[in-house]
Amino acid sequence: MRQISKNNTRWFFVTIFAIVFGICMFITPEKTVYKRISGVVWNTVYNITYCSNDNYADSIIAILNKVDDSASMFNKKSVVSKVNANDSNVEADDYFATLLGRSIEINKETNGAFDPTVAPLMKLWRINDDGKELPGKEEVDSIMKFVGMDKIAFDGKKVVKSDSRVQLDFSAIAKGFGCDEIGRMLERNGVTNYIVEIGGEVAAKGVNDEGEPWRVSIDMPVVSNDTVVHSSADVLQIMHGGVATSGNYRNFKVVDGVKVAHIINPVTGYSEFSNLLSATVVADCCMDADAYATAFMVMGLEKTKQFVLSRENIAVLLIYVDENGEMKQWKSPNYKG
Repeated sequence: MRQISKNNTRWFFVTIFAIVFGICMFITPEKTVYKRISGVVWNTVYNITYCSNDNYADSIIAILNKVDDSASMFNKKSVVSKVNANDSNVEADDYFATLLGRSIEINKETNGAFDPTVAPLMKLWRINDDGKELPGKEEVDSIMKFVGMDKIAFDGKKVVKSDSRVQLDFSAIAKGFGCDEIGRMLERNGVTNYIVEIGGEVAAKGVNDEGEPWRVSIDMPVVSNDTVVHSSADVLQIMHGGVATSGNYRNFKVVDGVKVAHIINPVTGYSEFSNLLSATVVADCCMDADAYATAFMVMGLEKTKQFVLSRENIAVLLIYVDENGEMKQWKSPNYKG
């Protein structure tokens, strides 16, 4: 057997190294890019940005359709529509169960300020109707008899209502939930940097294409019922969680000199106007931020302050009018604007 000299061995490894190095020089790793997807869903616009070389457009559409099939009142075949129609054969899917379950919890936390069974009251006040008459006390009282989260519950996968007239409206929580679900899908596929926005509700994680936290502009409450005016009141930086804003300054009508807001107080049954113009909430997930933002508009400025200061996992920016008619801001200590 011929022996290999140390010289030959050394040259052998040097040659192998040179070949490998040369191959590596010609192989350039594919740069991961930020993709942007936009569209329209639930009569609003969505914008999604994520960092990946894979295209998840089909998966995003599938999730939006699944949320629609579960929680949209405008989809006659959705789970919530069937529940509202008292379909005895309908069973709650996972999305519906999550939305109703969390709604019950937040309803208790906010002493009834957040309540998806407000649907019949929303219809009564008809914020998008041109009618010139406000509902009377008797009408409001008659509907209040079947408003309240204590009138709906689960029996396995069946949704049980104590009154067949109980109706659910998940519009104040479903967009946030949709943002979260898209974010979870992206994370399951290894995406660590993304921002999902549906109609102003946001779920975000990681950083943008400049390596900085995602920036979310918070609208200044500009009173305008027929046009949408975007003027920034603040810019929030976020690397994880959900953001949602609710306000009374845009969607309202005036009847006999009285402003009727789209925020209906499920405790009193009446349209809710106060010196609180808007509430922006940052929470662990967008579903919670969405629901709390609506609840805070019902609760008003002082009750919201007390609520937020007692919880470490919620940050808020409240924009209100003081006693002199001047617009002011209140930020919770953990708000990072």
